[in-house]
Amino acid sequence: MNDDLSPEQSTEAERKMQFLYALRSKGVTDKRVLAAMERIDRGPFVRGLFADRAYEDMPLPIACGQTISQPSVVALMSQALQVSPRDKVLEVGTGSGYQAAILSKLARRVYTVDRHRRLVREARDIFDNLDLNNITALTGDGSFGLPEQAPFDRIIVTAAAEDPPGPLLAQLKMGGIMVVPVGQSDTVQSLIKVHKTEDGLEYSELRPVRFVPLLEGLGKDS
Repeated sequence: MNDDLSPEQSTEAERKMQFLYALRSKGVTDKRVLAAMERIDRGPFVRGLFADRAYEDMPLPIACGQTISQPSVVALMSQALQVSPRDKVLEVGTGSGYQAAILSKLARRVYTVDRHRRLVREARDIFDNLDLNNITALTGDGSFGLPEQAPFDRIIVTAAAEDPPGPLLAQLKMGGIMVVPVGQSDTVQSLIKVHKTEDGLEYSELRPVRFVPLLEGLGKDS
């Protein structure tokens, strides 16, 4: 440990080391993704009773009955997307805003949509505070995507659908990648990677996951 660091700085440095080690142990190897995870502090995205658990690798409740995914799942989904610095990305399900913030360090532009106006408003405040200027957060029915900004190089869905949504596949560029949890219940879901090719859609199953369901329409607060 560096003796020139204050106790607070030493604790922070140790926490970051443990955080990155935990991500690597779960299979996160992409250097750009690890760098983004190191740069974006999860703390501001977790509020209230669970704020002191922000740095644990676990999902946590947030407002509107939603959750913030555990960091290792955020990192693995980001890694599976294979985002390049020139890509335009659509995220369906803003939630806390943490996933969009990570993507903002990987992509040229991130559009994120959520059906809950409160979540979008709170996420925008965090993006502004962190000077993340390449994120556009919108309230809307994300199951229909964002046709006015399509096509997208990459699409990530942070809520589970029974199948990869057709409107989103239609808004994915040729050669593009979508990562989406798929499952008919909240107990049996698989994270799926979809690669759109000239010959059709190629599907890869990545790992079991558990996400809130993808719902149509706007939330009651919107």
